[in-house]
Amino acid sequence: MKLRFAMVCSSNQNRSMESHSLLKLEGFEVASYGTGTHVKLPGPSLREPNVYDFGTPYKQMFDDLRRKDSELYKRNGILPMLKRNSTVKLAPQRWQDNAADGPFDVVLTFEEKVFDNVIEDMNNRDHVLMKPVLIINLEIKDNHEEAAIGGRLAFSLCQELNETDMWEESIDEIVANFERKHRKKLLYSVSFY
Repeated sequence: MKLRFAMVCSSNQNRSMESHSLLKLEGFEVASYGTGTHVKLPGPSLREPNVYDFGTPYKQMFDDLRRKDSELYKRNGILPMLKRNSTVKLAPQRWQDNAADGPFDVVLTFEEKVFDNVIEDMNNRDHVLMKPVLIINLEIKDNHEEAAIGGRLAFSLCQELNETDMWEESIDEIVANFERKHRKKLLYSVSFY
């Protein structure tokens, strides 16, 4: 079975893009999104994030941050992250604004707040197709090292889902096996398009 996947994180494009990059490389049909109001990247201090509109090309963000403080943004991993992101797609997209990209079979989120946002958004849509969508949360800390680990975990989970004939019938078993094997708790819910 060939499933369509969406990777969704909050607003900084690290965890979802790490997973998107890996799944795309492995030949999966995948997209990625953020749920925030803007793309927020670390700045010189916690009170000074770099804020961009969704749709701002990754290359433009990269050039902007390189101009502001190349050493800082190289050291904290933001420039390499933006360079990776620009090889995956042109610009970040907001989940709530891209309903036309669906329907997806599986939506994977990386923090519970985003999981709740996606479920709320799906519940507020008209369910015209009555096509099920599996929404799973794989909690991953938002740093470069954990995003890399999370990308491999997301790939493993998506690979298993993609190999099943009907995820609707085997999701409980898939989740239980994943949790046992990786010692990571998953939240999941089903909604409809």
